[in-house]
Amino acid sequence: MSYATDLREKPSGAAGLVVFVLITFAISWGIIGSYVLWPDAMSARFGEASGSHPFFFLATWAPAIAAFVLVLSWGGWNGLKSFLSRLTLWRCPAPWWAFILIGIPVVYMAGSLIKDGPLLAPVPPEGVGTMVSVMFMMLFLGPIEEFGWRGVAQPLLQRYVAPFWAGLIIGTIWGIWHLPAFYLAGVVFAQWSFLPFFIGNITLAILVTPIFNSTRGSLLLPMLFHWQLINPFWPDAQPWDTWLLVGVAAVVVWLNRATMFIREGAVSDVIPETDGGRL
Repeated sequence: MSYATDLREKPSGAAGLVVFVLITFAISWGIIGSYVLWPDAMSARFGEASGSHPFFFLATWAPAIAAFVLVLSWGGWNGLKSFLSRLTLWRCPAPWWAFILIGIPVVYMAGSLIKDGPLLAPVPPEGVGTMVSVMFMMLFLGPIEEFGWRGVAQPLLQRYVAPFWAGLIIGTIWGIWHLPAFYLAGVVFAQWSFLPFFIGNITLAILVTPIFNSTRGSLLLPMLFHWQLINPFWPDAQPWDTWLLVGVAAVVVWLNRATMFIREGAVSDVIPETDGGRL
């Protein structure tokens, strides 16, 4: 029996989604909530909260942790290996690559210019090297979430609803998941307004959906997409980046309406079926 078939036969749809959400929220809200409710006690014992604190990384990795727990329980180590093979899926229409590599930076630059901001983020006194270091550090924050959001939640949801609605549901959960961080001093979220960010999460989850499906379930492209969203070289364009992305998403949904509102053809396998160890 293939891992993909085994995964379908187990209660991995609705039940899997519930377990995924529960684990994800328990880890993240447990850690961040403790710092919000008992800041002095947590800081005294574990250190001040910051974007580089190990606990912040752990809270950010919660969707990935939940994904690995579920994949291991469904398919064991071979199933996990097959799941991770989705990192090698990179083929998709060229416009999606162009959007990730060029379009997203242009949105940030345009949003910043609208609010009379700089074209690129200001270089800190420590120099460009610091920004490069932060850029690579970001690889181990937001992009790791995609093991959960696009790795598990997206294909499971697309077994029940069309891709557009799957993206909307994930975006809503994704946005709510971030909420405690807006009450946490010492991280960038404390400086932002939640509503535009929440709308942005929904927009981005819908926007990455056709990219995800066009690559037949790639984890690589959603991770690159996420990395571009937190690239320290792009200027702070809030809230204009959100409103521009809403417009972009509307165009993308319209152009892909033939596939965004039907389940046929949407990726629904968490662990891809393998043949001789090859995808």
